Amino acid sequence: MADEIFEHPRLAAIYDPLDPDRSDLHAYLNIAQQLDARQVLDIGCGTGVFALLLADRGIEVVGVDPAQASIEVARSKPGSDRVRWTCGDTTALPPLQVDLVTMTANVAQEIVAPRTWQRTLKGAYEALRPGGHLVFETRDPAKRAWEMWNRTASHRVTEIPDVGNVERWVELVEVSGPLVTFRWNYVFAADGQQFTSHSTLRFRERQEIEADLMAQGYVLQDVRDAPDRPGKEFVFVAQRP
Repeated sequence: MADEIFEHPRLAAIYDPLDPDRSDLHAYLNIAQQLDARQVLDIGCGTGVFALLLADRGIEVVGVDPAQASIEVARSKPGSDRVRWTCGDTTALPPLQVDLVTMTANVAQEIVAPRTWQRTLKGAYEALRPGGHLVFETRDPAKRAWEMWNRTASHRVTEIPDVGNVERWVELVEVSGPLVTFRWNYVFAADGQQFTSHSTLRFRERQEIEADLMAQGYVLQDVRDAPDRPGKEFVFVAQRP
């Protein structure tokens, strides 16, 4: 199941205005251009921000996400008819032959269960044409990003048109090996309604991911730095031979 922030209609509707700076996607747009990708599968497309940026550049895009509420937000946006939206995971996809498969932001780490992770990598591989690429990012566990996930560092009040002020903050719940669980809190000033959204991320070591990719038949071409978080993340570029 998807986290509440993606699945609850009222929370999905405010996801974009709460996180308006998506400069992290510029690196993916550049990669798509460098690879001359004409067909892209965006796994974990969420509210469709990246998929629509690709479509704006004339790229044929398929967006897949398990959260129906997020897919509905994506479908409500201008230009959404240029993207094929699918609610589900890679097992719900029709046969594809794309040039590029992407998992932006936290998508790869949100896939916690090992079997689901392997199934996702396999589904991405099967969706790629020979010579196509898979690109995704994941945080370096050694940087211990979760140590800054607390109310003091994260508390914000955001004014959203037609919604009003929304207060939010995050709290670390548990660190258990590679699994980090945290809870976002939301308070709508207009009616005082409060929501929580629980998330768990898996912090995989670089060597583990490289082995997983090789096991699914990929050739690892590069492991890059993330321009928006230098020294804190790995960006994997793998190819289907």
